[in-house]
Amino acid sequence: MAPQTPLTGVEVAKHNSAKDCWVIVHGRAYDVTEFLPEHPGGMKIILKYAGKDATEAFDPIHPPDTLEKYLDKSKHLGPVDMTTVLAEATEEDPEERERLQRIHEMPLLEQCYNLMDFEAVARRVMKKGAWGYYSSAADDEITMRENHSAFQRIWFRPKILVDVEKVDFSTTMLGTKVDAPFYVTATALGKLGHVEGEVVLTRAAGKHNVVQMIPTLASCAFDDIVDAAGPGQVQWLQLYVNKDRGITRRIVEHAERRGCKGLFITVDAPQLGRREKDMRSKFTDPGSHVQSTGEGGEAAVDNSQGAARAISSFIDPALSWKDIPWFQSITKMPIVLKGVQRVEDVLKAVEAGVQGVVLSNHGGRQLEFSRSGIEILAETMPVLRQMGLEDKIEVYVDGGVRRATDIVKALCLGAKGVGIGRPFLYAMSTYGLRGVDRAMQLLKDEMEMNMRLIGATTVDELNPSLVDARGLFNHGSTPADYLAQAVYDPLVNPGQRTGMGLGGAQKEKAKL
Repeated sequence: MAPQTPLTGVEVAKHNSAKDCWVIVHGRAYDVTEFLPEHPGGMKIILKYAGKDATEAFDPIHPPDTLEKYLDKSKHLGPVDMTTVLAEATEEDPEERERLQRIHEMPLLEQCYNLMDFEAVARRVMKKGAWGYYSSAADDEITMRENHSAFQRIWFRPKILVDVEKVDFSTTMLGTKVDAPFYVTATALGKLGHVEGEVVLTRAAGKHNVVQMIPTLASCAFDDIVDAAGPGQVQWLQLYVNKDRGITRRIVEHAERRGCKGLFITVDAPQLGRREKDMRSKFTDPGSHVQSTGEGGEAAVDNSQGAARAISSFIDPALSWKDIPWFQSITKMPIVLKGVQRVEDVLKAVEAGVQGVVLSNHGGRQLEFSRSGIEILAETMPVLRQMGLEDKIEVYVDGGVRRATDIVKALCLGAKGVGIGRPFLYAMSTYGLRGVDRAMQLLKDEMEMNMRLIGATTVDELNPSLVDARGLFNHGSTPADYLAQAVYDPLVNPGQRTGMGLGGAQKEKAKL
């Protein structure tokens, strides 16, 4: 077969409407006309790049094999001579210029002494849309802040005169021996923060011998993340269940063939929470007050959820307990329910025969006023012990973990391990692999110190007698946390339409 003659930019540019829409991605042209109405993010975002190169907008949200997998081969139009594609004229963005200057002024990595430091740097140097997606949470973001502050209502009861010269905080999770009792929990769209995306987290997890949970909504292809793992490195799969069970089955079976050692089914996201910071950061069109329609009469699509909406509309809201036996029939991987928020459902999980639960409220991104995972843990474990079920299921917790003291408290209360998400994203987005490596090492160093100070030499010695959790359920007794307050990015009201965007509104607020 003779080589295909590359298309020219002029040829592609002719196809620039809703009735005839081509786009260029990584030097190849695709006819997405028929796909427009089906695009989860709506037609508007694709039409913005009709007849143009959409690679820059495509990459942070989609795995590189997306078009190969989901667009009919007849719509693959072949290579484009990129020297003939006109570069888009862009106006200099003052905010972007200031951001690039702040990158040059970043502190040295060695000046980051805790996980909050990475968040503080990320807030200043990440692109606005990426920061909005990573940092946002549901409604007034009370739940997200409660996840962190709940840990501060637990106090230690340390033992003294214990020989703590040698401390070992290694443990096992779902039968896997790990060097520390935390894992990298699943977070979407890694390439928003770093060009290499989730594989950066893979490499850091491998170096520190901790488990990485691979997200369904990764920016990197699943196989690329698995291929980046070192020999013997353990990974789990986080699963959003597709309405098409055939697709779900293929994902699970492929993950098992590739060596994943756990299936974590997300059960707290039948619909996206309302993440206003993310929504507001996506609303960049000054526009008019008139609801417009696109060509062909399409009403303007509500894409205010931005990337989140675009990647998640396939999730099945009909998922229920009756589906668990089906999952057990298609895989031998241990099954863990991720997002359990009440004791009664933990007991149901035991009855259903799954191997674990993650007590979690999705990082505060779903139902506002969901209790923190650590509070649910403190309520759950006494019930399991009373019923003799504590060894029937492994209990994990995530949300708000920023210090090794948080990890120690969770383990004392009975958690098998702790998931950490955003802090590793912030470390990756600011300093890349070196940042994630340092963040993990900081946690390990804190872990060793705190184990010594509490009087425990192994994870097995951590138990409820070492903590005072009586204040945990009293939501009004949290000590002031000035470090957390300093890095928290508060919600803002709409800025004025005359020249003051959200960045300007925040600057004005800072002056007050």
